[in-house]
Amino acid sequence: MAGAPIVSLEGIEKQFGAVRALDGVSLQLPAGQCIGLVGHNGAGKSTLMQILAGTIMPGHGHVLAAGAAQLAYGPSRAMHLGIRCVFQELSLCPNLTVAENALAYHAELTGFGWRRKCASLIAGKLDEIFPGHDISPSDLVQDLSIGRRQMVEVARAFSESGSPPRLIILDEPTSSLDAHASRQLIAHIRRSVERGMSFVFISHLLGEVLGCSDRIVVMRDGRIIVDDAASAFDRDKLVTAMGGAASGAEPSTSAAADGTAPIQVRARPARGGAGAELIARGGEVIGLAGLAGHGQTELLRDIFAAAMGRRSNIEVRAEVALVAGDRQNDGIFPLMSIAQNISIASLAGLRDGLLLSRRKEDAMAGFWHDRIAIRTPDMRDNILSLSGGNQQKALFARALASPARIILLDDPTRGVDVATRQEVYELIRSEAQKGRTFLWYTTESDELVHCDHVYVFRNGAIVADLARGELSEEKVIHSSFQEAG
Repeated sequence: MAGAPIVSLEGIEKQFGAVRALDGVSLQLPAGQCIGLVGHNGAGKSTLMQILAGTIMPGHGHVLAAGAAQLAYGPSRAMHLGIRCVFQELSLCPNLTVAENALAYHAELTGFGWRRKCASLIAGKLDEIFPGHDISPSDLVQDLSIGRRQMVEVARAFSESGSPPRLIILDEPTSSLDAHASRQLIAHIRRSVERGMSFVFISHLLGEVLGCSDRIVVMRDGRIIVDDAASAFDRDKLVTAMGGAASGAEPSTSAAADGTAPIQVRARPARGGAGAELIARGGEVIGLAGLAGHGQTELLRDIFAAAMGRRSNIEVRAEVALVAGDRQNDGIFPLMSIAQNISIASLAGLRDGLLLSRRKEDAMAGFWHDRIAIRTPDMRDNILSLSGGNQQKALFARALASPARIILLDDPTRGVDVATRQEVYELIRSEAQKGRTFLWYTTESDELVHCDHVYVFRNGAIVADLARGELSEEKVIHSSFQEAG
């Protein structure tokens, strides 16, 4: 049973220029409860949690602890209250080791031997949450896959040396984790709730929200629309509360499913010489699956490099576009507008004589603004003005707006809401029917049903090729743990 509130939010309002992100939100966060916080991209979830974590100040309203308004509320006060946050955009320092990054939450670990203490702290928590993680405290963060970085960020938030964490905000914590690691994290959350810890769990994976939460809060347009026990919802009721519709029809098979279309990509993973070869034909949607960090992203990058003429051992027969999974480091251009981020892969078609046409660029941006509902009042605003999910929409629009016939998708729906996911799936299938080829790495097993067939990776090699008719989560997981023949 939930205890007294650790902290409460009262009448919180926040505005960014013309965008009203929060409109009078009040929320109590009691001890010993996991609150699932859901809503479409731009609903205000992340902004509300940044206020709770003290990283931004509300325009109006108060944060209350022990019934008293916190007038000088900021990150240090939130830490003192035991509030930790795993942000959607990871906050690790890439040029530091895993152990050195742990020091950010444990400034008291100073003096002789602090690295050893931090290493022991973070390694112990990684072992507890993600057994078999294969991460060393001496690893540089920049050398880790995005999934392993997410594990480190989570473990750092759970770690304790001085004041223990009482409330942990998890903003899309499984977005870069594979199914196995996601289950490990959710199991640890439930064990921690039983010990009296509290969580705010933000996710667009509604099955995870329903399975992990005691209570679910639905936000829409900067307001709380529904606040009820998790037992009052199923997936369809939750989608309806968010303002969407239940999932649509079964995905269709692509025009290239009979294997007669021309080969567009032929590649063998660099680390997996003993494994199978990947073959992608025109109009196919090819899934890349398996545990995170086993060579899927590396192969997509190698294919992209081959298209640029930088690799000779991979056959690529058409122009390529890549939707990066790590949007902050590999995707967005942070100094450019939303429109410029979308149009940058299509500049040849936007010329008016020798110069780029702003009119054509605005028309392209406006088309994609409407096509996938990018939430912004002005496509000339900076890309960083968008929520994480809307930034990902812009990257997807960039790839589809380009003339590329081969689209590489590196976990493209990371941080994207359920309604937009359905639109993305329909766009992929529609473009595949027109002859475009998709190579789609996803950490979410449910998305593999949209693929014509799926290559499963293990230790950098392809260990299985599963047709859609024989595809199941059990087969993918079983293949993920076998070695290449």
